[in-house]
Parts: sequence; structure tokens; C-alpha cells
Amino acid sequence: MKQQRLAIAGVVFAAPQLALAQQDMGSWRMHDWGWGWGGMWLGPLFMLVLLGLVVALFFWLVQWVSGGQSGARTEQPTARELLDARYARGEIDRVEYLKRRQDISDG
Repeated sequence: MKQQRLAIAGVVFAAPQLALAQQDMGSWRMHDWGWGWGGMWLGPLFMLVLLGLVVALFFWLVQWVSGGQSGARTEQPTARELLDARYARGEIDRVEYLKRRQDISDG
């Protein structure tokens, strides 16, 4: 309890001294680099560039981890896959399916 009081008293009594010390620093301010109003736009611009780099890095890592493969299939289906699909849709009966499957495997 005594330590808390000392800490509070230190903050209360140190704040005016810090304010006076900042006034004695003259025209120099931590945020004033001599850029004028242009400096106000550079901060958000740099943050947007940094955000863009982080997003690009994220997408690059996802592509790298996935091996550059997308979810969509780009190759053509095989003859067996086409035959299976036709049989599943009911376009051909079992006898024709088995005959064509045998023809595909022999060829």
C-alpha cells in the first residue's frame, strides 16, 4: 500500500516537471522532421505499403505450401472416368458398361 502511494505521488509530482522539460527543448519535436504537411501523408502511405507486403507474403506462402496447385482440376478425364460417369448417370446399362470397360483395358 505504501509503495502504491509512493508511485502515485511520483507520477503526480513528476508530470509538471516533464512538461516544463519539454518546453525547454525549443522548437524540436519528436514528430517534426522538417517535412511539413507532406510528412502527415507518408505515415499512412508506408503503413499501406507494409500491409500490402504482408498480404502478398501470406498469399505467396499459401501458394508455396500448396505446391502451386489450385483446387480446380485442369486435366482431361480419362476414358475410364468418362465411362464410369455415363454408367452412373444411367446412360448405358451394365452389360454395355462391362463390355466397354473390357475394351478400354485391352486397348
